[in-house]
Amino acid sequence: MAIDDLLDEHEQGERVRSWLRNNALGILGGLVLGIAVIYGWQVWGNHQAKQRQQAHNAYAEAVKQLESGQVDQAGTLLAGQEGTYATLAALRVAKAQVEAGKPEEAIATLRGIQVDPSLRAVVDERLAQLLNATGKPEEALKLLEGDTDSAALELRGDALLASGKRDEARDAYAQALVGTDVASPARRRIELKLQEAGGQVPDPAEAT
Repeated sequence: MAIDDLLDEHEQGERVRSWLRNNALGILGGLVLGIAVIYGWQVWGNHQAKQRQQAHNAYAEAVKQLESGQVDQAGTLLAGQEGTYATLAALRVAKAQVEAGKPEEAIATLRGIQVDPSLRAVVDERLAQLLNATGKPEEALKLLEGDTDSAALELRGDALLASGKRDEARDAYAQALVGTDVASPARRRIELKLQEAGGQVPDPAEAT
């Protein structure tokens, strides 16, 4: 190997060592940050897994309490729980509480959980139904604000009618009919409500 080549390699080596000295803190910081991110991700994953397990356990225990007739205890078990299991369990417990003549407790059960976003509409509509039934139509209207699903529109009509807003209730029922299939069992119910609010049921041929 020529002397010039050795000098070039030596110079290159010095440049590398100089660069490392100048950037040591940045490299170290990057390594620390990378390790922290990996560790944080693992901690978050473990936390999520733990929450899912807790929610599953709460669901299983709530169902067990329901099956043994302990409706109140079942609702208490779900307080503060979140996710799909908790939401499904809360809906089931709320149904049992309503059947036991305890609608206020059913409302508390549904409000006491952190609802799975994919089931938010179902829970809100069930809550609105309970709020209407317990004389809280204004709360039901606020809960359903912006929801254009036919079931939500029907519930809005119920709340508006209970609030003395007959014209608005009629409009809500009419909109609900537009989104309800002619063969749906719910259609006849909405038609009756529309007539009660002073509206006219459209010709079935126009709805098809």
